[in-house]
Amino acid sequence: MSHLTPQQLSGLRENLLQQQKDIHHRLQNNGHYGLQDAMRDTTGELSQIDNHPGDAATELYSRSIDISLLERDEHELDEIEAALSAMEEGTYGICAVCGQAISVERLSAVPATRFCKEHNPRQSSPFTRPAEEEFLSPPFGRTSLDERGEQNRFDGEDAWQIVESWGSSNSPAMAEGNDISSYNDMEIEADETEGFVEPWENFIATDIAGNHMMVIKGSSYRHYMDSEEGSYLLDPLSKKERE
Repeated sequence: MSHLTPQQLSGLRENLLQQQKDIHHRLQNNGHYGLQDAMRDTTGELSQIDNHPGDAATELYSRSIDISLLERDEHELDEIEAALSAMEEGTYGICAVCGQAISVERLSAVPATRFCKEHNPRQSSPFTRPAEEEFLSPPFGRTSLDERGEQNRFDGEDAWQIVESWGSSNSPAMAEGNDISSYNDMEIEADETEGFVEPWENFIATDIAGNHMMVIKGSSYRHYMDSEEGSYLLDPLSKKERE
C-alpha cells in the first residue's frame, strides 16, 4: 500500500502533468531550440563543407548549447513519463535502490525522482583532461617501453629519435643537456648504439666469408679509443702507431 494519500498523489500528478506541458510548449515555441532549422539558415552559407569551423565559431558554440538544452528537456520528459507510469502501476514514491518510501517533502520538490535522498545518484564533473597529457607525462606516455625492464621493442621514443635525426627547430642552446655544442649531439640518447650491441661492432669488419678481420678507423673507432674503453688488443698496430 502506498504511503501517499489520494490527495497527495493527485497533487503530484498535476504537478508532473504541468511540467510535461510546459516542456512541450517550450519546445514547440522555440522550434526545439532552433535545431529544426539548418545551420546554413543562421550563417547565410549554402554549405559549411568548405569553411573552417572557426569561420562559424559563434554559430557552432550556440548550436552546441541548444543541443545540451534539448537533451536536458528530453531527459526530463523521460523522467516525468516514467513517474506517471509508476503512478499507474502503484509503485510511485518507492526508491529504485532500497525499496523504501520516498518522503513526501522530497517528492514535492522533485516529483519525477525515483530515488530517496540517501541513494540519489551523485553528480560529479566528468574527467575530461586533454588526451595529449597521456603522452606528456611520463615522456612519450603510453608509447614508451623504457620503463619496462622486460621490453626492448621499437617504441614511441625510437620513432621520435628517427624523426628528430632529420632536424628540428631547436638549437644546441635549447637542448636538455648543459654541455651540448653540436647539432649531432642534440637528439635524445644521441650516443646510443644503433644496429649493434657492443661499440666495437661498429668498426670491426670481415670479408664476405667472415675471414680477414679488419678495423675501420672511423669516428666510432677513434671515439672508442679516446674513451679508453679499448685495450688495443683488437688492433695491435694502433698501439705501435701511438707509441
